[in-house]
Amino acid sequence: MEEPDLVNRDPNELNSHIKVAFEDVLGEPESARSMDCVWINSYKCFTCGKNCMYKLLSTLCGICIALYWGCEFACVAFYHVWCCTPGMRCYSLNLGIFQKCWGSCLHCCLIPLCEACSVCFSKAPFMK
Repeated sequence: MEEPDLVNRDPNELNSHIKVAFEDVLGEPESARSMDCVWINSYKCFTCGKNCMYKLLSTLCGICIALYWGCEFACVAFYHVWCCTPGMRCYSLNLGIFQKCWGSCLHCCLIPLCEACSVCFSKAPFMK
């Protein structure tokens, strides 16, 4: 089994919309600034709190949630392989018969009618 990439953990950028960096959440305009030590310590507290909470939650819940999603996608794959794809194939085969019948009806009835109308209209005096 292939090992997961421990450096790039989101190679398909599934969660690029989640911005949880300090700069993406908090910002002080020029007109309202706290002291530098408050801003620096706020950054450290935010980053530490975010990282610790994420690691705690992913440790407590991540494996169980990953197991759930693995089972969920296995069920989806099973359903598609054993139900959806054969069902769609059956549907396509059955519609193919109707397509041939409809095409034959059009070819036998509609094409001669259109050809007859074209001959009639080609000899009409108002078409000259």
